[in-house]
Amino acid sequence: MLLEFLGTGTSTGVPSLRCDCEVCRSADPRDNRLRASAIVRYRGKSILIDCSPDFRQQMLRATDDHIDALLLTHIHYDHVGGIDDLRAYCFDRHFPVYARQDVIDRLRERLPYCFAENPYPGVPLLDCTPINDTDPFMVQGIEVQPIPIMHGKMPILGFRIGPLAYITDCKEIADDQIERLHGIPVLVINALRHTPHHSHMHLDATLDVIRRIAPRQAYLTHMSHRIGLHATTDPTLPPNTHLAHDQLILEIEE
Repeated sequence: MLLEFLGTGTSTGVPSLRCDCEVCRSADPRDNRLRASAIVRYRGKSILIDCSPDFRQQMLRATDDHIDALLLTHIHYDHVGGIDDLRAYCFDRHFPVYARQDVIDRLRERLPYCFAENPYPGVPLLDCTPINDTDPFMVQGIEVQPIPIMHGKMPILGFRIGPLAYITDCKEIADDQIERLHGIPVLVINALRHTPHHSHMHLDATLDVIRRIAPRQAYLTHMSHRIGLHATTDPTLPPNTHLAHDQLILEIEE
């Protein structure tokens, strides 16, 4: 399995508009973060997790611009804002999208032209499959297990694909889900900043979850400029934990 981080930033990206902090002014490319998204390349298939407003830019610089399907964690704009650019993948088919039913319903409200009975030529055509919090589902012959989590008061999903768990925008994760993930080879999980936030885990809370899951390796994503400089923060983390960065590629063994 290969995991390619397309973006590792929070909803504002890094650098953030109208900010002059040392992170936003950093010349280290690891501190330049587009909105969070990733591609899982596994068993000959490429599965996109979330489709950020930066999707076009991310795919232009990706190692391979092929994708077979999209998994959506939730409906927030920084995770779905690039869906219109999926039109490039819909010339000869409807593009497969997997999400909770509430997410699909909101997509239909936001992008009605994608679901019209007689769509305008060239619009993205989406084949949306509803998924739930408990049942594994198949994507291009690959089993995906949903991971129910809470984003503040909003129920959303993370995903487990083989040796990888990908969790973003988490504020709380139930004990039974931590137990299910215990010992997983690679865990990707959000850590917004050093101080508490109402709907995202901050760094100490994320490190506590990582200790409880005890993955072989953990990588942090969905970070704001307040996580600090990559070169400063990363060395302070436990040996098996690292800040991810845009365009990082992980080779994951089962």
